[in-house]
Amino acid sequence: MTGLRERKVGNAAKTGRWAQRLTWLALVLAIGGTAAALVAAWGSGSGAWHFRTGFTILRYAFFAAIAGGLLAIVALAMSRRARVPGLGARNVLALAVALLFVGYLGKQIYTARTVPAIHDVATDLEDLPQPRALRVRDDNLENVPDMGRPELKALEPEERWKTIHREAYGDLKPVRVPWTVEETIGKAQALADKRGWQIAHVDPARGTLEATDTTRFFRFKDDVVVRARKAPDGKGTLVDMRSISRVGGSDVGVNAKRVREFLKDLKQS
Repeated sequence: MTGLRERKVGNAAKTGRWAQRLTWLALVLAIGGTAAALVAAWGSGSGAWHFRTGFTILRYAFFAAIAGGLLAIVALAMSRRARVPGLGARNVLALAVALLFVGYLGKQIYTARTVPAIHDVATDLEDLPQPRALRVRDDNLENVPDMGRPELKALEPEERWKTIHREAYGDLKPVRVPWTVEETIGKAQALADKRGWQIAHVDPARGTLEATDTTRFFRFKDDVVVRARKAPDGKGTLVDMRSISRVGGSDVGVNAKRVREFLKDLKQS
């Protein structure tokens, strides 16, 4: 009996030591992975490195956080089995950090896979609002994905973009407002200022507004054009909008969301 009891005590001590090691490893991976993701975003946003480098760091940080969360679960079970005090809270912390980070990034990945890999969105595809002060990137509509569809591959890049755009964002249309062109641009400018956009150019007489919005994560810059023209029937003003990402192939649906929300708020102002 004494020998059996000693073996049990020895096994518990061994399990406890492993639980301690795994707990610290879980903390390092979960918290370290999250910290690495923040550093990746900061470096890309500040221009310290290319955003693709930031994405590479982010990918490894994501896997590290997943590993940290899984290890936290294992270590938590082992610490309870060995009855090691103080490890439970540390493992819960590691698991919570991992879940928050993986959940947030996982949602972004899911969204990226459910929207088309385009980065230019507008309410009028046949008569695109064109910026004057801001510059559309040189390769803006050159690398439009065919999504593995032969009928899209047969089209020219711009026509392919229009087809994909209509399928994904067919709800984006010009909106009619009851104000004059000048009043509309004034309200649009006030709304852009409220959102913290950087105004690049505003011309109420021409009915144009250009601004830049900076995303929170990775600090990507997207350029926006608002165009207001008198309605053909003379009743109010028609407002078009365009939002373009400066870098990257997919905007993860950000530009379409920006256009929807801005025009909705403008109409309700």
